[in-house]
Amino acid sequence: MTLFDTESLPSIIQKGAIEWNRHALERMMERGISRRDVMNVLLDGEIIEHYPSDYPFPSVLMFGKLDMTPLHVVVACDNDRETLYIITAYYPDDVHFLGDHKTRRT
Repeated sequence: MTLFDTESLPSIIQKGAIEWNRHALERMMERGISRRDVMNVLLDGEIIEHYPSDYPFPSVLMFGKLDMTPLHVVVACDNDRETLYIITAYYPDDVHFLGDHKTRRT
């Protein structure tokens, strides 16, 4: 099982090796989330959940804030090709997450 390589994130982002999933772009448009918003989370956010068994590449859920608004980004990483795949981005809600917007309700 390959792990999501967090150490390579900045260099992958810097070289622009990012693939935007069509679903992600559609949902981002519906939700008023820009590519720049997603990039800010990738650069300054924190990983709050790991999905090492996701196929075809391991992925993570990242948390960041835009001004005071929390934003989640699910991103997968192909370590061999050094490419990121944006799966989706959304504003977390209180139904699924606690008030910190990082902890999932059980």
